[in-house]
Amino acid sequence: MISLTSSAVEHLKSLIAEKNADAGTGLRLRVEKGGCAGMQYVMGLDQAKTGDEVQSQEGVSIIIDQDSLGYLRGCQIDYVDSLADAGFKLTNPNAARSCGCGTSFEPQTA
Repeated sequence: MISLTSSAVEHLKSLIAEKNADAGTGLRLRVEKGGCAGMQYVMGLDQAKTGDEVQSQEGVSIIIDQDSLGYLRGCQIDYVDSLADAGFKLTNPNAARSCGCGTSFEPQTA
């Protein structure tokens, strides 16, 4: 299960409304090879496709493809707006280490 902070929920609702997105639009979260730590997070608004895992919380949805699901179980998504940076940030219990900017991670080995 992936959880969202109240800040992430509110920002995602605002983002979906701002983009005049279709009903059923959610935040797609996936993992791909890349970044300075080996794997990187990719996020964007999207519609669910066949085989996706869709998790809903407080009226918003997180969409995850099956290949990314194992890397993301138990994550928390927050929205941070500070002087230095603004955006969705992930706390990932499946990461052995994360890069300094928080956009990539090294997965734990079994």
